Amino acid sequence: MLAAERKRRIVEYVRQYRTATVAALAQEFGVHGATIRRDLAEIEQEGVLKRTHGGVIMEQWTHDEPSFYDRRNQHLEEKMRIGRRAASLVEDGENIIIDSGTTTLHIATHLVGRSDITVVTNDMNVAVELRDAPGIKVILTGGELYPSSYMLNGMFTDHVLKSLHVEKAFIGTPALHPQHGLMHPEALLVPAKQGMIAAAGEIIVVTDHTKIGKLSLHTVAPNSAIHTLITGTEASEYDVKPFQERGITVYRV
Repeated sequence: MLAAERKRRIVEYVRQYRTATVAALAQEFGVHGATIRRDLAEIEQEGVLKRTHGGVIMEQWTHDEPSFYDRRNQHLEEKMRIGRRAASLVEDGENIIIDSGTTTLHIATHLVGRSDITVVTNDMNVAVELRDAPGIKVILTGGELYPSSYMLNGMFTDHVLKSLHVEKAFIGTPALHPQHGLMHPEALLVPAKQGMIAAAGEIIVVTDHTKIGKLSLHTVAPNSAIHTLITGTEASEYDVKPFQERGITVYRV
């Protein structure tokens, strides 16, 4: 078995059982423990698994998501591709929601130059990106400003979202799990995302490959609420297959 295939199957094994020892993996794949330890070290660098004493567990999200400045340059080229593909799904004359995030920001970038589109957003970065786009009307939800991300959130945000109906909502997420769906580490940010989903006829999730398979504390929405998933080619067929099997249209760009 090639090393790349073995590592893929190690991830699959740990996703199924949530934890594994080096000895168990060595026996499962018929290799020396040193080979497994080397594989685990390489997989851990990708952020998928976390090594423990004598074994490995699935990586978990904590309550402390990195700031906008820390996140905006991570996987930048992939996020740009995702934003371009997502923007191509917007039709002239549509009303859409763009969620706050470093990936969703690139949707706004690729909408510049389009016409007759209304964008509702809780992200001041998105609004600034579109401020000089004459064919695009921008509506900010209002709400409490989160200075680390330029996101608006809270009671005012939720109230505005409840009054809206749009054709499409583009939702970002720090965690997308094949069983548990859209997830988030911060309870206070869940209602706004749920409001965006409830306001839209079509839900399009945009996320880089590192978020797929992640677990987090709170479920935002089940996978049954998602119509389309856009991620990078960095995501493997194994990563996206569970979503395709649930009827979700998947674009790897």
